[in-house]
Amino acid sequence: MSAALTIDSLSVDYDGHRALDAVSIEVKKGETFGLVGESGSGKSTLLRAVAGLAPVSAGTIHVDGEALTGSKRRKAFYRAVQMVFQDPYGSLHPRQTIDRLLQEPLAIHRIEDGERRITRALDEVGLGSGFRFRYPHQLSGGQRQRVAIARALILEPSVLLLDEPTSALDASVQAEVLNLLEQVRRDRSLTFIMVSHDLGVVTHMCDRLVVMQNGAIVERLTAKDMAEGKVAEAYTRNLMVASKGFVRA
Repeated sequence: MSAALTIDSLSVDYDGHRALDAVSIEVKKGETFGLVGESGSGKSTLLRAVAGLAPVSAGTIHVDGEALTGSKRRKAFYRAVQMVFQDPYGSLHPRQTIDRLLQEPLAIHRIEDGERRITRALDEVGLGSGFRFRYPHQLSGGQRQRVAIARALILEPSVLLLDEPTSALDASVQAEVLNLLEQVRRDRSLTFIMVSHDLGVVTHMCDRLVVMQNGAIVERLTAKDMAEGKVAEAYTRNLMVASKGFVRA
């Protein structure tokens, strides 16, 4: 199976601080790939570097075989790769209706079949057209995150970058959103790269994962190995102990 995303020796520096240190991963098409580690380990920085939101100082990024250079991205990139952020309220403009929020990327990319795409995306995330003219403050946290997912889907991308997509939600809503994401991935044959501090979420959602510490990869695992406790590094074992609610299979 060919790679959807290939990262080779990627480094990111902020004012002399190395936030990402020669990281290399390869994510296959249709796979859900996990990035785990404590706060400041570099996992979110990796997603931001792919999206062009972090300054790459060394290394290469390829999406579907095409090299990305610098922090600038062509419009075609944003049709292929979309990101869902941790905070569903902070990522939605509070003074825009859901309809306006979904229309905006369509207008930027001059996409004409917007009505079909909006209807499909809202249906897929379980909201329906009745939510189109509401404002973010009128929705629950789970509904806002569903809108954020719908907005990411509206351009019909092939890759979703998921940065702690459920950590701001309570446990019952988390499960609903994770099940929704998995259903969307199957229906649209998407590739996911998921950041999470919750190892239970990662072992449920992901095929493979890397464990990160201080901007570097310390261990590469399958989700099955993680769930069964077949880990080599003490740091990974400590994460398993610290991960609230993590239960071995």
